[in-house]
Amino acid sequence: MGQILSALGVVILGVAACAGYFWGSNVILDRIYPPRGPNAGANIMRANTIRPWLFVGPALFALTIYLIYPVFASVWLSLHDRSGETFVGTSNYTWMLNDPEFRQSFRNNMLWLLIVPAGATFFGLLAAAVTDRIWWGNIAKSLIFLPMAISFIGASVIWKFIYDYRGEGQPEIGLLNAIVVGLGGEPHAWITMPFWNNVFLMVILIWIQTGFAMVILSAALRGIPEETIEAAVLDGASPLQIFFKIKVPQIWGTIAVVWTTITILVLKVFDIVLAMTNGQWNTQVLANLMFNWMFRGGGDFGRGAAIAVIIMVLVIPIMIWNIRNASKEQ
Repeated sequence: MGQILSALGVVILGVAACAGYFWGSNVILDRIYPPRGPNAGANIMRANTIRPWLFVGPALFALTIYLIYPVFASVWLSLHDRSGETFVGTSNYTWMLNDPEFRQSFRNNMLWLLIVPAGATFFGLLAAAVTDRIWWGNIAKSLIFLPMAISFIGASVIWKFIYDYRGEGQPEIGLLNAIVVGLGGEPHAWITMPFWNNVFLMVILIWIQTGFAMVILSAALRGIPEETIEAAVLDGASPLQIFFKIKVPQIWGTIAVVWTTITILVLKVFDIVLAMTNGQWNTQVLANLMFNWMFRGGGDFGRGAAIAVIIMVLVIPIMIWNIRNASKEQ
């Protein structure tokens, strides 16, 4: 209860501070450039020029401190040794190319990129199409979207119980193993199985992101002109033909934006792997490897920063492409 009250107090204090800032800054601005008197017109123009910066100023400041500065700091650290003091040039990048664990992490990230965006987008599109055709569609959408309200760590804890394995001779409490045993099969330690354990981890992120894809794609499907659908029906097109040959091509831009948005998230995946396996059993990914080198047993700021730079380099082109496509959709 104490933690809940503390969190509630922080929220109330934060909202009050924001409201106080915007009210106070506008009052000060109006006093500096009063909208009355002989120079009222010029003062109003000056105030209107400055006023937007009062709103975006704190956000720009926060972006500079927490996003822009860390980018340059990471690049600088990646060119230094483990202490971050001695310049070593590109040695950390040379180490990465020759490190088996880095190559394994990179391959795992590529595997995540192949499966998760495709799976989440497909199931999101399927859910959007189906829920729009049933009377309880809004309830179904709420249930599908619900995992989006859960943190990645919380979702991982839930799925740990699903994948749980107790060993031979012990009652299985994991949902998946309970079903397998109930059907006469043998229980397995799912998250230790080579290759397939990566897929089992990906299922968690697909489960979370399907709701996001569904909401965006559902809005896109509703934006398709009814005249197009009616014309296709009159021409004798089947529901599947209407969906794949008329609806999907018209929302292809939105599908691409959803796909790339999830792709950016996948490149930075960290929480699920950390909570489920901590990178064991060949499930290591780049973000988890970076965390290990920088903050855990490795303690090497140079190598950790070099891995962070690689993640950033992979994300930037997809992000730029995503922004351009989103702009075309508007």
